[in-house]
Amino acid sequence: MVNRGRLVSAFLRLTGIDAESCEEAELAAELTHRLRALGLTVSRDAAGNLYGFLPGTTDGAPCLFTAHMDTVRPGKGKRAVLSPDGTIRSDGSTVLGADDVSGLVSILEALTMIREKALPHPPLEVLFTAAEEPYSRGCASFDFSNLRSRMAYVLDLTGPVGTAAVAAPSILSVEVTVHGRAAHAGFAPEDGVNALTIAARALAALDAGRTAPDTTVNFGLIAGGGGKNIVPAEVSIRGEIRSLRHNTAIAQGERIRRQFQREAQPLGGRAEVTVTEELRAYRIPEASPTVLRFRRAVEELGYGPARLVTTFGGSDNNRLAAHGVQGIVTACAMENVHTTEEYTTVMELERSAALTLRLMTMEG
Repeated sequence: MVNRGRLVSAFLRLTGIDAESCEEAELAAELTHRLRALGLTVSRDAAGNLYGFLPGTTDGAPCLFTAHMDTVRPGKGKRAVLSPDGTIRSDGSTVLGADDVSGLVSILEALTMIREKALPHPPLEVLFTAAEEPYSRGCASFDFSNLRSRMAYVLDLTGPVGTAAVAAPSILSVEVTVHGRAAHAGFAPEDGVNALTIAARALAALDAGRTAPDTTVNFGLIAGGGGKNIVPAEVSIRGEIRSLRHNTAIAQGERIRRQFQREAQPLGGRAEVTVTEELRAYRIPEASPTVLRFRRAVEELGYGPARLVTTFGGSDNNRLAAHGVQGIVTACAMENVHTTEEYTTVMELERSAALTLRLMTMEG
């Protein structure tokens, strides 16, 4: 039912616009023009998020559809290449940008079909967010009092269309600074307090990786020292914690804090540990109207049965859930995201747009 040529043309056009995180202005202008042409009232907030509203032609409950505008790096100078078999990739020097242009064009095509065919629909809200990739920071600044919807579909998941994530983790950032005391490593090492030794002992005592089936801990960045012949006076470490149980994530952060402080004190150093909540875990009940509607749409289109999964990635849906909106994250035709091997296919783009259209127009 969707227009394949128009859908692919929109995808190629939008992926060709550079939109790395916090640099979405050009893409936002293009999307604003397209949404207004489809009859939506559109506004852009100070964080760069685009909000659009289309009044309903039925008395159904309002429904929100969202996707993000930004891409990860390398995302400048993207050039999509359409192969004869329907696969679309970048030229290999950048990401493709299917994450999340595939979501953007699915929503745009569904709205275009509604306008062309005068299809009945409830009130529809659209939110195209900025800076989603860095822990959904754009959406964090959105004024949620503007939303009418308590039900949402966030188009931002890999996997076959018909898949949706109903649960996602809390994500905590961990920043550790270990303070020691510098000294000449040859003449007077005993006068120093080796910050690296403190850090190494703490890290060796801490579990990392998958610490439980639903929890991960990672230390990914370390820096410090002033020279190979100087006892290092300071070491900084950066990491993150993810858990489907928020309380478990918090407990892991406290465990890290205590361990670094425990190792620092006997050696005469000190450790500063900052744990910041980036996103909070959620789980949407499978009996919720959002999920039931999704299941029915997938089955009616012949894509079913719907596949409900848990993801260890964060998204704008974490923000929606924190504000009382029951959303799920739907697969929307993107694979190998966050790499230069990212790709999509014309067939999956069509399926994503068709599913979005069904979700926008179905009764109940």
